Amino acid sequence: MTKSPVRAITLLLVSLAAAIVIWSLTYPSENDPKNIKYVLWKHDLYPMNLDRATGAMIGDASREKLVVGKTKTQLQKKFGYLKSPSEAHPYVRACYLESPWKDQNVLVIRDGPWMVRFSGENATDLTLCKGC
Repeated sequence: MTKSPVRAITLLLVSLAAAIVIWSLTYPSENDPKNIKYVLWKHDLYPMNLDRATGAMIGDASREKLVVGKTKTQLQKKFGYLKSPSEAHPYVRACYLESPWKDQNVLVIRDGPWMVRFSGENATDLTLCKGC
């Protein structure tokens, strides 16, 4: 006896929905890089709160892939806006002034703790401003 295609598709959709619910319950914090919203945002499939996304990047082992190699325009599209170090939070500004990058082309992602160094038009480095 063969199963109908409708039944197979229904079973697939129910299984997918159950997996999403289980994933969401397992990683409920939006600051967790395993949170489903963050994972979908990384792949441009969900419009996550960008301030929370930059917070989740702290625990993301592959965060450089979101930034390195991208142009300023691409980063602005992904993160909303970039700031010069002089416009950044005083702590981030102090980190920048103490860093070996202080005379280089650097921007800060949003109001967060991330400095991005550029060579020409492309990002070459991502640094978390912590413990400066």
